[in-house]
Amino acid sequence: MPRSVNAVASRARRKKILKQTKGNFLARRNVYTVAKNTLEKGLQYAYRDRKKKKGEFRALWIQRINAAARTHGMSYSEFMGKVNEKGIALNRKVLADMAMNHPEAFKAVVDSLK
Repeated sequence: MPRSVNAVASRARRKKILKQTKGNFLARRNVYTVAKNTLEKGLQYAYRDRKKKKGEFRALWIQRINAAARTHGMSYSEFMGKVNEKGIALNRKVLADMAMNHPEAFKAVVDSLK
């Protein structure tokens, strides 16, 4: 009796991988074994960088708040210390947005801390 290998499922699995590697260069998109390795590595990077992105944005917000606070004669640590002390419930994302797009609102926050 001949061996049953279910070529339909195997081909579908390979097509799925090759479809996901669309946009890659040369063999990385059309040679199955190379494409599979490329895809697996890419998914690892994607998973890692979804976590990393949060830290990168936090760092960006801190830099923006620091720059804006220094224009009002305060360091970042001083500013955040007073924000927490006064119980102002604004997170770094909101403060950074205020510093960039609404400087008068940020100035009002700084004035309330002094």
